[in-house]
Amino acid sequence: MIPFTDEELIAPVKNVIEKVRPSLALDGGDIVFIAVKNSKVYIQLKGACIGCASSGTTLKYGVERQIKIDIHPELTVVNVPIGMENSLEDL
Repeated sequence: MIPFTDEELIAPVKNVIEKVRPSLALDGGDIVFIAVKNSKVYIQLKGACIGCASSGTTLKYGVERQIKIDIHPELTVVNVPIGMENSLEDL
């Protein structure tokens, strides 16, 4: 069980995103924080990351791994496709 509320996770998650952003930018990509709901971090990969065959690996072993190391090992990261941001309200 994660000992933090979703609201408490927002600032640390944003810090981790800023930490990994330069790595993505090296390849023309970017990442945007969308929300934390039920201990799941919702982000959106942008730029060259869209449609890239390695984007799943980047998400799992780059972004999610860093969040698990820096914040809590039970957190997961979900990429929200462009245009689907409003669907999070239904969760």
